[in-house]
Amino acid sequence: MEPSDLLIDAFGRLPGTIRRVLHDLPVGQLNHRPYPEGNSIAWLIWHLARVEDAQIAPMAGHQQAWTEEGWASRVGLPLMVEDTGYGHTSEEVAKVQVQSAEVLQGYYDAVSARTVAFVSGLTPEDLDQVVDTSWDPPVTLGVRLISSLADCLEHAGQAAYIRGMLAGGSMGS
Repeated sequence: MEPSDLLIDAFGRLPGTIRRVLHDLPVGQLNHRPYPEGNSIAWLIWHLARVEDAQIAPMAGHQQAWTEEGWASRVGLPLMVEDTGYGHTSEEVAKVQVQSAEVLQGYYDAVSARTVAFVSGLTPEDLDQVVDTSWDPPVTLGVRLISSLADCLEHAGQAAYIRGMLAGGSMGS
């Protein structure tokens, strides 16, 4: 098996989870914070999409879908356009209020398509390429992809957990 096949499979697991979380989710539940300082499903899905978009786009050599495809204006959040949610305070988390699950699903689908297109062409040699020298040791493309994937999977799982809580545990897996 080629490393690109593993990456396609791994990143390909996110869309189904996100689709299950967002399917028929009322706006009130989408934006609900399970406790005062907690993250909403909207924030978690928006953040994981932003992280994947912001980290993959420069490595793939293109602009982020967030800006290039107009998702920032479609989602319409009162945040700086470059904001990904990293390090958000509780007050900033509260600003992530979306009007529909469909807009988040659309944005994530656009990001996912770009990610799969990028990783499908990677060779083992590509994965060894250093993409960030600000760390010791320097970060390779392979390490950055796995780091991004791990963060996205963690947040998708958190969103699924909250969805299950809101549904009385009937979401399924």
